[in-house]
Amino acid sequence: MSQDTIYSKKLPSVPPFEFNENVAGVFNDMIHRSVPLYRETVKRQAQLAARFYKENTSIIDLGCSNGNFGMRLLHEMGKRPLRMVAVDNSAPMLAIYQERLDNHPAGDQIELIRANIQDLDLEPASVVVLNLTLQFLPVAERDALIARIYDALIPGGILLITEKVIHEEQVLTDLQQEFYYRFKGENGYSNLEISQKRDALENVLIPETVETHTARFNAAGFTKVDTWQKWFHFTSFICMKDEKET
Repeated sequence: MSQDTIYSKKLPSVPPFEFNENVAGVFNDMIHRSVPLYRETVKRQAQLAARFYKENTSIIDLGCSNGNFGMRLLHEMGKRPLRMVAVDNSAPMLAIYQERLDNHPAGDQIELIRANIQDLDLEPASVVVLNLTLQFLPVAERDALIARIYDALIPGGILLITEKVIHEEQVLTDLQQEFYYRFKGENGYSNLEISQKRDALENVLIPETVETHTARFNAAGFTKVDTWQKWFHFTSFICMKDEKET
């Protein structure tokens, strides 16, 4: 695993963050050192996906990056067959994912698609995964995507989504951020790296409150929504579509 040193030296100007070849090459180191409970999140999501998956439907991973969820899902499914569609708009991320699939005996069960997730026609699914992805979309496009996901899910299907959130109370948002920077420092990032990464994400990653997310899920039709994991402002939701639609 290559170490993330992208922001370790002072840059004349910090370009907006993107999932380019440099990021793809160090992504696993970056994500594990930057996202609390990342390994636990992916593991439990894969277990949930395996539990709720129905034959003759798909599991759809929107914003799949280099395939950490998909590879864990193959492990959890064992010998059970599945159909999974993994979508991302980053060619370098998908190239790494494809290499991992090529080296896995069940890798042909996952289809990779390069596309903007807002433009993709969603096939019938029993599980949709949206990990740290919605936050990178323009706010004005988020409601429509969640509504389309709801429509694509079969009755009893689930949406698994993880987001970095903010709090309605600024003092609590500040506290969350303080402990997040402490977490990154404990994982070896310098103050310079933390500062430059923050600048790179400015106006690229736009977080929302838990209340805003929940209202969006409800508006799309999800009546059963739970926060199953939360670490300060990193929040994982499960949204269940009713078994019988009214």
